[in-house]
Order: sequence, then C-alpha cells, then structure tokens
Amino acid sequence: MNAEAIEQLLEKKVFGITLLDPIMFCLKAFAIFLLIQIAVWVIRFFMNPERAKRKNRKFDETSMVFFRKLLVTVVYILGLACVLYLIPPLRTFATSILASAGIMAMAIGLASQEALSNFVSGIFIILAKPFRIGDMVSLDSGQTGKVTEIAIRHTIITTAENRQVIVPNSKINSAIITNSTIKDTRTCVFVEVGVAYSENLDHCIDEMRKVIEADPRVLDKRTEKEKSDGVEKVIIRVLELGSSSITLRAYVWAPNPADAFVLKCDLLKAVKDHYDEVGIEIPYPYMNVVRKA
Repeated sequence: MNAEAIEQLLEKKVFGITLLDPIMFCLKAFAIFLLIQIAVWVIRFFMNPERAKRKNRKFDETSMVFFRKLLVTVVYILGLACVLYLIPPLRTFATSILASAGIMAMAIGLASQEALSNFVSGIFIILAKPFRIGDMVSLDSGQTGKVTEIAIRHTIITTAENRQVIVPNSKINSAIITNSTIKDTRTCVFVEVGVAYSENLDHCIDEMRKVIEADPRVLDKRTEKEKSDGVEKVIIRVLELGSSSITLRAYVWAPNPADAFVLKCDLLKAVKDHYDEVGIEIPYPYMNVVRKA
C-alpha cells in the first residue's frame, strides 16, 4: 500500500469522522497526559517537605503541603479541560447547556457551596495559622491529637490511638481550638494525691516535692529572681478538704504535652511508692455494713 492509498484511507469519512481524527485525538490526549505527569512531578519534587528539611531550609511545611496539593489539583483540572477542548461536539454541547440551562447552573452552584467554603476556609487556615502540621490540638467537639495534614477540603488529626479524624476545613475554621504547641510547648500538669486527715500536711508536701523534683524530666520554670527569693521549683498546694482525704496538688512542668502525660503517670506511681515507704497514708472511701441481729 503506497502513501497515496494510506492518505485516502485516513481521509475516508465514516459517520462524518475520518480515521485520522481519533488517531490525532489519541496522540494529543497522550501528549497532554505526559505534560500533566511532568508538571505534577516537578511540583512534587520542588515542593517536597522532606527534601527541604534535608537542605536545612527555613520553610513552612503547612503552607508547602497545602499549596502543593492546590497546584496539583489545578494542573489536573487544566489537563481535563484541554482534553475536552479537543472534542468540538462535546465542547459545543457543554456550551449550549451552560448558556441555556440556568437552573442547572444554579444547582451546580448550590452543590459546590460546601466545597467552596472548605477551600476558602483552608486558605484562611494557611494564612492565619491557628495551627500547623505537627501541632497538638484539641477541638471543642472533643477530638484531640496531632495535625498531620491540611488539605484543600479537610484537615486530618491523628489521635493518640492512631485514628485519623477528618474534619472539613469549614468546620474546623469555626471551631474553638486549644493549640498546645503554637508558641510555647511547655505544659503544666496537675499531680494530685490525697492524704489522711491524721497526717502532717507540711511533711506530706515536703516528701511529695522531694519525689517530683528528683525526676530529671521536670522543668524548672522559675526566673532568677524567683530562685533568689526562695520560690520552690515545684509548687504544691492544698486543693480540697474532701470527705475522706485532703487533696494535694503539685504543679509540674514538662517539655511538651506528650511528655507531660507520661510524666504525670510516672509521678503518681512514684509518689504512691514513696508514701508507702515513709508511712504516709493515702486513704480511700470505704463502707461499714451494720447488720441487725
């Protein structure tokens, strides 16, 4: 088959479409696909947080991850638009629908309000930075964990049980958030122990302070003036005169929220063991049952 015959075969129309048209469409679509993949690879390469960390650059990981996802989404949308542009009948049909069907346009607009709200809320989160990736946060709805991802539509919080809590950006943007690491990661925890009414409170406080101050993880938050004035490293106060015990509360500072929880658990055990050694009673409620003969 010579070149002229091949050309005639390609130009032969079937249902108004030549054989050359789908071939050219496939080639152009494949070229668009390659360009999309190259663009996405370039974006992910230059906006890779791990790569930036290795180069010791000062960067905002939260903003980098968010805008990387945004750019990748834009590239895919533009690529899809270019592919649709290659099909004139489909393009004309879509144009006629958008021009004549106002009701459909309104429905699409109403359906996209939530997505648009999440997108705009994500932008506000990135700009205002009420929290960042890696921050420990607590929401007013009760979820507590580390922020692991801020996407275009949602924010992911990983709890201590390694569960992924997915919160829409519009919801988390209007929520009351407790951020434990936005400025100062140091955390104060309350170590509370009850002692018997028969015990000497000053002795109980001194023994409790001795145990807590011996732990190297406890931070000394005193200023130089407070040290010179004799302020104790660990403040312990009488919190409550309860029905069966006197509650002592120690204010203990830890480097971060995660260490604070572990430190509190360890100190409760250490104080209990030490009180047993020195003979300080930790009472507990009990009931006497009187039976009539």
